[in-house]
Amino acid sequence: MRRASKGAIVRRAGALVLVLGLAACAPAVKLPTLPDKVPEKWRSAPGASEAAPGPAPDLQTWWRAFNDPTLDRLIERALAENLTVAQAHLRLRGARALQHQASTKFEPHLSFHTFAEPDPNGSTSYFEIGFDALWEFGFFGRGLANERVAAADAMTAEADVVAARVSIIAEVARSYSDLRAAQARAAILDEVVAARREKTRLAETLSSLRLGTQAEVDRAQAEVAQAIADASEPQPAIVQAQEALSVLLAEDTPDADITAAGPPLQLPPLAVAQTPADLLRTRPEIRRAELNVLRAAGELGLARADLYPKLALGGSLTSSTRMVGDIDHPNKAIPAIGPVIDFPLFDWGARHDVFDARSAALSAAVLAYRQSVLEGVGEAESALAQLDRQQQRTRASSSSVAAFEHAAGSARRLREFGLADGNDMAAAGLAAAQARLEHTQATHDLNLAFIALYKSFGGALPPLQAQAP
Repeated sequence: MRRASKGAIVRRAGALVLVLGLAACAPAVKLPTLPDKVPEKWRSAPGASEAAPGPAPDLQTWWRAFNDPTLDRLIERALAENLTVAQAHLRLRGARALQHQASTKFEPHLSFHTFAEPDPNGSTSYFEIGFDALWEFGFFGRGLANERVAAADAMTAEADVVAARVSIIAEVARSYSDLRAAQARAAILDEVVAARREKTRLAETLSSLRLGTQAEVDRAQAEVAQAIADASEPQPAIVQAQEALSVLLAEDTPDADITAAGPPLQLPPLAVAQTPADLLRTRPEIRRAELNVLRAAGELGLARADLYPKLALGGSLTSSTRMVGDIDHPNKAIPAIGPVIDFPLFDWGARHDVFDARSAALSAAVLAYRQSVLEGVGEAESALAQLDRQQQRTRASSSSVAAFEHAAGSARRLREFGLADGNDMAAAGLAAAQARLEHTQATHDLNLAFIALYKSFGGALPPLQAQAP
């Protein structure tokens, strides 16, 4: 057989390199276009048509709309000290470290080794020392796919930090509103107890003058007992809110910011004007779903690349010394360099099954993204509708309080002129106290609706406008 010439060998090697080079330039897996169809405007935005331009809270510090310095301090402390937020930051640090490690996968690697091995005939042994080098190429889209997986993991950790901050801020605001509402209820219920006792005193006086009956006295005493029982209701809620705030601040016991009494949170009338498309940029759940698509595309790219050879350039520099009889004359270092090719043969079908599975996973991730968008829009619409309802309820309860307070003032003036007795004045005061209780609860529910709206938008509220008075 005639030996091939050197020129033929070079041509064949060049053809092989050209084929592998063309294959290496095969396009990577294309990222799918994510569906982002959303309504053009909010259907449930409260008071948008009646709103007049006015000041709005900073979208990154939405809680300042309450204008409560204590709440501002508590949230700042929670963001700095909360353990859940700290854990999310540590996981982010780890994810970024792994992303950096993944970025070095297709860079040249050099290692040093030593190795001792006996001679097969058992007459001596050899001690080997040397260097190994390997440079794997990210051909067939393997490099880009590896970057996508690592980037998706790191950015998901970033989204988890945002989600932790969103949750902690909302929980602090909610617990603080619970605390102030319970303290306000406790103060009003104490007033009710005092009014009931005054009615009992009047009933006892009338009974002693034979102008009233014992039944009226008994009824008044029963009402006092019921009022005292009702007055104990806010205390467990106060303790629960204080302990919840302590946990959020990573404190063992409530401090002065938590235990001190204060007025209930008051939210100014606000209207919402925002297109739902902006929801996509703020909601952590949607961001995570988007990153899941990126990761799934990366995993599909790796599965696709595994259908093709792994190409690398390897080299070594090795010296081997015989340990018996030749210690003073070690062998010279022997270099070696050449291509490294790992080509799938009998397991190609199994690799193709993995490719099919990753392709289905990518399609499922796209559908999950679409579902997260729909759920986000739905939650935001529900939060807007709830905010609108609570604003209407708060306005109605405020009008009710004003009416009953006016009636109580009229009763006091009539008493001064002798045109009403103490029972009339006490009854009017009790009615006004009951109206204040209902208004306190309505205000608290409005605060919770506002906090829920913040969470539904993923931490950044839509532009707000002060409603016209």
